[in-house]
Amino acid sequence: MRPTRRLLWAALIALGLTGLLLPFAAGDGSLLAMPWIALGSLMAVDLAGSVHRRRHLELEGPDAVFAGQTAVFRLHILPSAPPGMVAHFDWPDGLSGPAKLSAGSGERVLDLPLEGRVRGAWPLGHVWLNWPSRFGFFDFIPRSELGRSVTILPDIRPVTQGQIDLAVRTSMHGQKESFAEGEGSEFHQLREYVPGDSLRRVDWKRSARQRRMLSKETRAERNHNIIIALDHGYLMREVIDGLPKIDHAINAALATAWAAAVGGDRVGLYTYHARPHSWMPPEPGRQIFPKLRRALAELSYESAESNPTLALATLQTRLRRRSLVIIFSDFVDTTTSELMVEHLGRLSRDHLVIFIALRDPATEDQARQPVASLDIAAESVSAADILRDRRIVIERLGQLGVMVLDVRPDQLTPRLVSTYLDLKAREVA
Repeated sequence: MRPTRRLLWAALIALGLTGLLLPFAAGDGSLLAMPWIALGSLMAVDLAGSVHRRRHLELEGPDAVFAGQTAVFRLHILPSAPPGMVAHFDWPDGLSGPAKLSAGSGERVLDLPLEGRVRGAWPLGHVWLNWPSRFGFFDFIPRSELGRSVTILPDIRPVTQGQIDLAVRTSMHGQKESFAEGEGSEFHQLREYVPGDSLRRVDWKRSARQRRMLSKETRAERNHNIIIALDHGYLMREVIDGLPKIDHAINAALATAWAAAVGGDRVGLYTYHARPHSWMPPEPGRQIFPKLRRALAELSYESAESNPTLALATLQTRLRRRSLVIIFSDFVDTTTSELMVEHLGRLSRDHLVIFIALRDPATEDQARQPVASLDIAAESVSAADILRDRRIVIERLGQLGVMVLDVRPDQLTPRLVSTYLDLKAREVA
């Protein structure tokens, strides 16, 4: 409880009245005390009429929220809100919500929207309540404990809502069996030789036994290796569209892993920052998906600078067969990215590599903003330099055979899944 400005003004008025009564007091102190007795009486009546039972708060809502999702919780006020009550919140770093909520007299339930910002388990802590006394002389400021936590998880709504399954099955529906000759294909069946068939298709041993010409049919392998490589160094901590880059990457990685699972491919995970962090060898997608989800939910936000040279060299030694490698990383300029580009080029000689480069809409807007002052001109030139360096690096990667997805965060998951399905339809992956 604390006094308000209204009480201060009332005290000043009492002091003024005391001054006015001073000439009439004639040594009688009781007359001078009358304004203060009146003020004290009002304060006592105010306190007596404003004392309420202690308020208790209960928060109703999900235990887990997806990163980037806004969930509506219900804040129950027991027994009910006094007139003029305001609840003040101090949210942890992983959650975003209103700083305060006002409750009407007698209200029992408030809707409280909370958005998940950073993965992890976040205790909600306490809430400061504030309401005035009946005459407004005092503010009551009790603290109430919420006594629960909310866990922020990677966003797998495209998986749980069936969007990925529908996209994969639609892409694969009606596709003809593909028969590919050459390295990396698997045996399908024998058939009669047809004039025009390559002699390399002829199975000479079986033809001799059967006393007729037989050709081998081969088809593209189905259980391809899809390797998800995630850089979680300090550059990936940058917040874009309300989420760190690494969380945008994790959401897209899980959606693509599930698409690969539905498509019959094997999925592996590789994470790194200043040094290689974790490695999950490729397994059938449906088996490894729960492990992926758990591992990525616990992936740390590192403050150390990443070492792509060591990370990519280590990854290359662990890949035993040709794979589709999807790399989520970031770079600052052409100079610092030089070694990364070189090692991506080496990796692309033996594997199909997709490099994910997340655009920053704020930087693009800065480069296009009208110049109204010298400060804005300097910001615009700096943003344009960043974008130019970015284009140069992306062009170099393309020349080295690396496929680059240069997309905004909100386009990442659909573009990556679509690219994977396109490569699979063309039997490149």
